[in-house]
Amino acid sequence: MTRSTRRAIQFLALSSLVLSVTACGLPRSGPNRSEIISGSVLKEGDALIVPVDSRVTRIANTDSLQGFSSDFRNAGLVGSDMISPGDVLGLTIYENVRDDPLLGNTGQRVSQLQQLIVDGQGYIFVPYAGRIKAAGQTPEGLRQLITRKLETQTPDPQVNVARKAGDGATVTVSGAVGGQGVFPIELPTRTLAAMLAKAGGVAIEPATAIVRVTRGAKQGSVWMQDLYDNPDLDIPLRSGDVIVVERDRRSYTALGATGAQQFVQFETPTLTAIEALATVGGLSSALADPKGIFIFRNEKEGVARQVLGRTDLYGDQRMIYILDLTQPVGIFEAREFQIRDGDTVYVTEAPFVQWQKTINAITGTANSVNTLADAANGTN
Repeated sequence: MTRSTRRAIQFLALSSLVLSVTACGLPRSGPNRSEIISGSVLKEGDALIVPVDSRVTRIANTDSLQGFSSDFRNAGLVGSDMISPGDVLGLTIYENVRDDPLLGNTGQRVSQLQQLIVDGQGYIFVPYAGRIKAAGQTPEGLRQLITRKLETQTPDPQVNVARKAGDGATVTVSGAVGGQGVFPIELPTRTLAAMLAKAGGVAIEPATAIVRVTRGAKQGSVWMQDLYDNPDLDIPLRSGDVIVVERDRRSYTALGATGAQQFVQFETPTLTAIEALATVGGLSSALADPKGIFIFRNEKEGVARQVLGRTDLYGDQRMIYILDLTQPVGIFEAREFQIRDGDTVYVTEAPFVQWQKTINAITGTANSVNTLADAANGTN
């Protein structure tokens, strides 16, 4: 066999190998940058692709804020001595007669009525005064009312009303606290932070603790760390409030050319894209394309409309945000763009990586090509 014939056989064998490798496809961590962009709505795909800039960051970040509505913040403190259904009252009545007192026995000028429970409708029963509305009144107001009821039957009665611990105005505290239970709203515990302290404080790291307050059909929440830092979030409590302290359950998924591909729990109230990447080991220096950092998200209708400047979007939208770290402000944008619960952070491989894999696949089978050429030469 001539040298030219042998080279022709090697060339044909190598060409067949390249075509075979290309047709079968090489292993990779996911779609490349151009394949993702080709799925854009503008190219008849089903995703809205948005490059991240300062305007997009400002709009997209607002949806992750926690806090209480004005109904919670403007409720005002409960009166420390306001009587509520379920409270226990004690009455002491002094009568200005000795021989025939209205309430006591002969010679007994002082009568005590202890453990009077305010019923569900807010009433108590006092002999000779009848059924009296106590809920919503202060002890002083109730004292005056009972006095007016009795003074027509006994001369110059003196009445004292004592309110026991506020068993009627209570809140329920549960979750990750030192001591769960039902606690009365008293003078020192009329606000959220004070009540949490009464319950033994939070039993988890404050940076990951969320405090949720349910009041009837309404609910609000706040980060425990924000409650420490901002006194305006220390809302007044109302009877029947349910307070739950729980660990942050938000998470995101990191895929592609990163240091690790994994499911990641949030460890801080806010998490930026650069922090999310750092958490999983950053970009793979051997694989990653710094122009191809994508955040996949089901974005709410209102945010999607603002980001895209459109009014024809309805319901949650499939959004893909693109970060390009090679741009002059790329790192800054990644430092400010916040990751949200359920996001998928995906880093594409650099274009040369597939070529490198192809070369490695070919050179790894070079012995097979040589064997084929030697076999052909041996037949001559």
